[in-house]
Amino acid sequence: MPHAKQETAIGEQRLSAIFEIARLLAGQHDQETMLSRFLSCLIATLRAAETGILLLYEPEHDWLVVKDAQGYDLRVLGQIHVVPGEAMSGRAFQSGESAVYPDPAAIAAVRANMSPTTQRLFEQATAALDGPQCAACVPLIAGTTHIGVLILENRSEPGHFREDLPFLEAVAQLIAVSIENARLREELQRVRALEEANRLKAELISTLAHEMRTPLTSIKGFSTALLLEDAAFDARTQREFLHIIDQECDVLTDMIHDLLESSIIDAGLLRIELQPVRLAHLAHDTAKDFRRSGKHRFLVDFPHFPMVDADPHRIEQVLRNLVDNAVKYSPEGGMIVIRGAVEDTHVTISVSDQGLGIAPEHLNRLFDKFFRVESGLGRHVVGSGLGLPIARTIVESHGGRIWAESHLGEGSTFYFTLPRPADEE
Repeated sequence: MPHAKQETAIGEQRLSAIFEIARLLAGQHDQETMLSRFLSCLIATLRAAETGILLLYEPEHDWLVVKDAQGYDLRVLGQIHVVPGEAMSGRAFQSGESAVYPDPAAIAAVRANMSPTTQRLFEQATAALDGPQCAACVPLIAGTTHIGVLILENRSEPGHFREDLPFLEAVAQLIAVSIENARLREELQRVRALEEANRLKAELISTLAHEMRTPLTSIKGFSTALLLEDAAFDARTQREFLHIIDQECDVLTDMIHDLLESSIIDAGLLRIELQPVRLAHLAHDTAKDFRRSGKHRFLVDFPHFPMVDADPHRIEQVLRNLVDNAVKYSPEGGMIVIRGAVEDTHVTISVSDQGLGIAPEHLNRLFDKFFRVESGLGRHVVGSGLGLPIARTIVESHGGRIWAESHLGEGSTFYFTLPRPADEE
């Protein structure tokens, strides 16, 4: 009767362990955490198990690598690469069959073909431990896919694990299916990311084709008019036509520049060259250039402003983009204010306009690629939709952040911050 009660208790413990393992695998854990918790739970459940190793197969290299271990120096074991057929793990992976090694002699025999490098690293990782007296090795298989291998060892006495094998095979199947599902989810995410990249590429081509059509139409139309042999235009009209052609060429140049900048950023090649910068000077120079539009008044307010470490070319690019947007989206004129404020750890630069403003639902999308706010002006505002995403990348590369605040009918304000040097704080 005591023996029956003991078997019942063991069965209940193992059933509880399976439920706990299933709960762990169903949770939203990263693979490293999941495998570590799985192995810990398994060793805590089996009285015979004192140490354990979990290896996963990397098909690109055709080897098994240690992903988690209990009772070992994982930093050393993580350097081990076991090829199929090598030692107990490689043999179980290759054959797809579980095995129990009941004593040190059986373990030594199966390790006889272990490579010198693997042997050295394994000995280094287990230097403080007694050698295993018995071991169980179970392959992780999901369907027909071999995922990896689970090894459990007892370092106190031989003869264990034979009765544990069915239980180990059941939990090994659970972990194998979970790992394979995680791999399939990652593969699905990669496919979706590729599809999204292709969609954005197609959208970019469509956007550029649409946006370039307007300036190209103007350039073609006015240049053709000037070349007509049977038409005569006075000097003032010719100059007006040439001025329009020049403006539309600038629009095309800006669009191509944004496209090239976006490509550089996507390729991870954006370079920031820090040097001491007077932001007030950049702001005044930017306002001076935009005053030529004639319709807008500019106020630049940078009281007692410190030097900051920044890339002057890139920060000027951000400022010009924000001021250009302020001009475009307040075509009736009004005041545009470029202001600087000094905080304890950073400075804040803002550009405010008196335009139509931005709806609340659009504020969070302003810095998404190709997103364009409807101007509400009864006309299309030409642009690539890349200026604000580029500005965000530049600001964040400096360690700052950028955002916008707006109310419909009350204009908009764009802000960005830059860190202050430690000796300026």
